[in-house]
Formats: sequence, structure tokens, C-alpha cells
Amino acid sequence: MNPKLQWLRNKMNGLDLQGIIISNPVNIRYLTNINAEGVLLLTRKENIYITDARYIEYVHSTLTLFDEIIVYDINDVSKDDYENFFLFCENVGFEEHYVTYAEYKEFIRKYKINNLVETEYIIEKQRMLKDEDELKNIIKACNITDECFKHILQYIKPGMTEKQIAKEINDYFETNAQGLAFETIVASGENTSMPHAIPGNRKIQNKDIITIDMGCTINGYCSDMTRTFFVGEVPEEVKPVYDLVLKNQVQTMQDFKDGVSTRLLTKMVENDFKLHDYCLVHSLGHGLGLEIHELPYISYKSDTQLKENMVVTNEPGIYLPGKFGVRIEDTVQITKFGCISLTNSEKNYIVI
Repeated sequence: MNPKLQWLRNKMNGLDLQGIIISNPVNIRYLTNINAEGVLLLTRKENIYITDARYIEYVHSTLTLFDEIIVYDINDVSKDDYENFFLFCENVGFEEHYVTYAEYKEFIRKYKINNLVETEYIIEKQRMLKDEDELKNIIKACNITDECFKHILQYIKPGMTEKQIAKEINDYFETNAQGLAFETIVASGENTSMPHAIPGNRKIQNKDIITIDMGCTINGYCSDMTRTFFVGEVPEEVKPVYDLVLKNQVQTMQDFKDGVSTRLLTKMVENDFKLHDYCLVHSLGHGLGLEIHELPYISYKSDTQLKENMVVTNEPGIYLPGKFGVRIEDTVQITKFGCISLTNSEKNYIVI
């Protein structure tokens, strides 16, 4: 059987679940490699995927006999079929963080389930630990992101707009990867003070500060990298802020390892920023994989222990409204005794 489905069945046994309904498409893709509309059911004896006629051929081409998944066209599933899927199942799990209340009631009605049980992110928590194939996809996406950054440094010229630069990045990823991991951020001048700035018509000027946050996907797996750099020269007022962000980004990289608390890591950066009268206004980082933001979250609100083969970002930033902002971000693989940076573009003062 597909090892991920076997893992889930073993987990179900430990939770006294006789069945489970997987409706989150990201979790379905993680478990089966299917990227289509549908629902995955694990019953007492069978793995069932229900989709519609538009996707049947694709699903059959994606699955192998090894997956041991029975595929149903939704139009061929009768009322009796639905009621029999979880027959003799006392407890059936569902994804309470994804399913609406209306869907919850529909599950009970349609499948005739006695007891729907919350599963508390069991699949998302497993997704935090990347296997060899997942790591290969993320590493390839990160390598392409580094190459894109080299390209864009040669491409940018004063007079170009943020939108033009973002389009060049997007086109690069469409050509060299499978597309964007998220909407590219290109911010210049005073716009860099907004962490999630939207590229606009502001033109690049001499002595500008520029922040670019970008990432691509390979086989659904994401990369994420941010660099802040300069046109012509580094303004004196920016240097101490940039140095402080870079110091903490490098220190966090050194502190990342198996067993370290995400809350502790965040507190260390927050405390250093406060000593210099600045604030860490967003999380220090986040997990990434099939989604650009996934567990674990590296913030004071989360006290997760990092584990070997988690992939997370390291992205401290300081933002001075109306003036400028600095963020430096890398995608990082956690190892037993440290970490490996998967994005490796230059981080010291970059001047174009």
C-alpha cells in the first residue's frame, strides 16, 4: 500500500478511528498525489476516492495499483453506497479546521455516521516532516529561485516600475519552474515599509532600497526567499537597521536545529530588536511544502519543537512606516545538529 496511507491507517488505529474523511485538497495531494476536486475516504477495509467525470481519466493516470485506491465517479454513487461506506464504523474522523458546519452536518446525513471525531491536524502535523522526494522538489525550487535572483539583479534598471520587475520574475518562474508559490512582492523606496506590499507603478530611482519576496513551485512544492538591496549605494540611515536584521537572521540560522523551541527562537530576536527600539511585527518564520504557509509557525504564539527534516523559513524584518523596511528570508532544512540553507543568494549589502 501507499506508505502515506499506511501511516494514516496506523494513526487511525491509535486514535480508535474506524474511518476518516479527507476533504482538504492539499492533504489529498500529499497522501495520493492527486491534484483534482474530490474527497478521499478511508473505510474499514478500503481506500476510496470520489470525483467527477472531468477528472476520472487524470486520477486513473496518477494512481498505481500500489496505491490501492478505488475510484468512483460521483454520478455513479448511490444513496445506499454513501450509507454503506462507513457501515459498522463507530468513530469517523474529519478535518474540523477545513470543513464548514454545513459540510459537517451533510457528512452526518449523507454517510449516516454515528460519531464524527475531530482529527486535530494529524495530516498537517505529519506534513511538517519532509521525505526524500519532497526535499528534492523543494531544493530544486530553491535553486531556481536563487537563479532568478541573479537574473533580476542584472535586469533591474532605474526607471522601471515595480510591476515590470514583478512580471519579469513571474515570467522566469513560469518558464523555468511550474509557476509561482505566491504573488511576488516587489517594493521600492517607502513601499518597503509594508511587509506585504503589492507591486505598483512606482519607478525605481537612484539610491533606492528594494525588497523582493519571491518563490516558485516544483511538483507542487514551494520555495520562499526575500532579499533587500540597493540602487547605487546603501543609505546611511538604512545601514544600522539592515545590519541588525542580518545579524539576527544569521544568528537564527545558527540556532536552528532539532529540538529547539520556535517560541524561544522568536523571543531571542524580539528581545534584540527591542534593545534597539524596534519590533518584530510578523512571525520569525513558517513551515512550507505543498503550501507556502504551513505548520510549524515560528512565533511567540507557537511553542513547537523543530524536528529533523522540517523545512521552514527564517525571515526577521524591521519596518519603519513611511520610510523603509528591511527583510531577509531564506528557506531552511532542519537537521539533527543544525540546519541547511536551501536558498543561498548573497545577503550582505547588495548594490546594483
